[in-house]
Amino acid sequence: MRLMFRDRFFSSGETEIFSESREMLGTLDLRSAFTSSVDVYDQTGAIRCNGRFPMLSYKWEVTGPHGETLGRLRERMTFFSKKFTYETDGRGDYDIVSPAFSKEYEIFDMQEQLVARFEQTSSWFESGAYCLDNQSPRLDDYELVAVIMGMHEIQQRHHHN
Repeated sequence: MRLMFRDRFFSSGETEIFSESREMLGTLDLRSAFTSSVDVYDQTGAIRCNGRFPMLSYKWEVTGPHGETLGRLRERMTFFSKKFTYETDGRGDYDIVSPAFSKEYEIFDMQEQLVARFEQTSSWFESGAYCLDNQSPRLDDYELVAVIMGMHEIQQRHHHN
């Protein structure tokens, strides 16, 4: 199933997570324009995970509903592509890659198997909107939403520095 979701201008407030058929599957709570953090809820309103930058860190941390660490996202330095690594606790590491000027991303596991893909569907002057197609049995859809929002936050930090 493909999921659609988006950021908001000033990165605060709630936005919906939809299926391709426009069924509401959950919400994102972009808690504040002044702190980079997000809570991800399912369609019943139960929290599934959250993401944030820990104090003085450039790694985006994704935690579960009880505060347990699910993984950490970090940017990797490359010249002709965009590359991130999502390191999970006990479920392996995943590379997120995209050509330099593309808005399409692919997620590969440690065996270099494609497990998910997503694309940024918003234009240059809009807030970030994404479409996710997750095929991984080890990465939850809602967890990947938090990872993608973390990638977006890391990129925003670079644009503002």
